[in-house]
Amino acid sequence: MKRIVIFASGSGSNAENIIGFFQTKTTATVTHVLTNNEHAKVLGRCERLKISSLCFDKNDFIKTDKILEFLKREADYIVLAGFLWRVPSKIVSAFPNKIINIHPALLPKYGGKGMYGMHVHRAIKENKEEETGITIHYVNENYDEGAIIFQAKTEILEKDSADDIAKKVHKLEYKHFPEIIEKVILEANE
Repeated sequence: MKRIVIFASGSGSNAENIIGFFQTKTTATVTHVLTNNEHAKVLGRCERLKISSLCFDKNDFIKTDKILEFLKREADYIVLAGFLWRVPSKIVSAFPNKIINIHPALLPKYGGKGMYGMHVHRAIKENKEEETGITIHYVNENYDEGAIIFQAKTEILEKDSADDIAKKVHKLEYKHFPEIIEKVILEANE
């Protein structure tokens, strides 16, 4: 069984969805959730779900090898579920095609530094886009530029607010993200 370590910075709803999905699978299991935010709501979810969690700072992540060494011991795959920092190249190099991210838009549109969460949905609304969606992709050294694994689309109605758009995108995330992670793992192990 493969081991997944999730990185999250916020509420952790995607992390919880992934944890729940893999609780009934023999493909993989979520062993840890790591966060760069000691106040992140994901920590409460981890406690309730009995999943080990670890908080870290920029020094641990970028300047030392503390997180890299932890991952080498504990992870086969890394999943970014609302994690806002760029992954250092030393971690990307150690886990080629084993770091998976989800982005709340159809990349390459609305990607890059600062484009996350409601920032994305507001920009999509302001630009009067007719559709949006999710992009699940591998992580490289740059924000949102790794190879695309999967995209799903949803229509945007003229009356939709940025909050409405966010709800539509969350539905796609919850439906597809765990399934695509499992598919990547299964295909890599064929």
